[in-house]
Amino acid sequence: MIEAAFSHLPALEPGSVWLVGAGPGEPGLLTLLAVKGLAEADVVVHDALVNSDCLTLARSDALLEYAGKRGGKPSAKQRDISLRLVELARAGKRVLRLKGGDPFVFGRGGEEALTLVEHNVPFRIVPGITAGIGGLAYAGIPVTHRDVNHAVTFLTGHDSSGIVPDAINWEAIGKGSPVIVMYMAMKHIAQISRNLIAAGRSPVEPVAFVCNASTGDQQVLETTLYEAPSAVAVSGLEPPAIVVVGEVVRLRQSLDWLGALAGRRLRPDPFQGSSSRETA
Repeated sequence: MIEAAFSHLPALEPGSVWLVGAGPGEPGLLTLLAVKGLAEADVVVHDALVNSDCLTLARSDALLEYAGKRGGKPSAKQRDISLRLVELARAGKRVLRLKGGDPFVFGRGGEEALTLVEHNVPFRIVPGITAGIGGLAYAGIPVTHRDVNHAVTFLTGHDSSGIVPDAINWEAIGKGSPVIVMYMAMKHIAQISRNLIAAGRSPVEPVAFVCNASTGDQQVLETTLYEAPSAVAVSGLEPPAIVVVGEVVRLRQSLDWLGALAGRRLRPDPFQGSSSRETA
């Protein structure tokens, strides 16, 4: 049965590159195509956020190359990573570029793909489950719920220079998006919180931080928009984290399925009573 599921999938050919999303961390969330690519690749060029358990699915003789980029730490330059993919492909290697989440969701997959196009290197995009959806699901927080929101905004908490992006229209997002999901935002949460409150968001609006989403080290902090900076400081939590702002956070009281497996009693109506801050 499993062999049949793989049999119709395309092969990773020599001299080509697959840009593959590894999902938020849990290896079980890899796609079939991602697993097949890992089994066929001569070289796996992987990010810092890729769970090491995912790399165990690579061929035993495959070369694993680290190309991680972490804020505030020495990292490979993006142009060098992109050109390395070209170099490996031109050497006739089957190259798999493994990126956390989805390569086209704040993953710079588009930049790497454009470099491959520039150098006439054939490539394939293999989408992954982005942490802003899958990571929140593992925390029991849906990004949409028909009784709460009919729109959601995804944004990054810092730009290429490491600061909060000037291009973000905080007033428009604050007024127009009932749910806001933020990547790489923990470091700048104080400024982001001020921006959103100034845009009209309630200071007591629920906020959740999901760290190391979907892995055995997952931690979730529930707080409010106003208290978020101090709550994070007291908690001692560290990135990587997904931050979500909106009433959907209250649904975690009913949908924390991982917590339920560990004995947490879920509430049938999450919107009764007031929200409370907790670390789980």
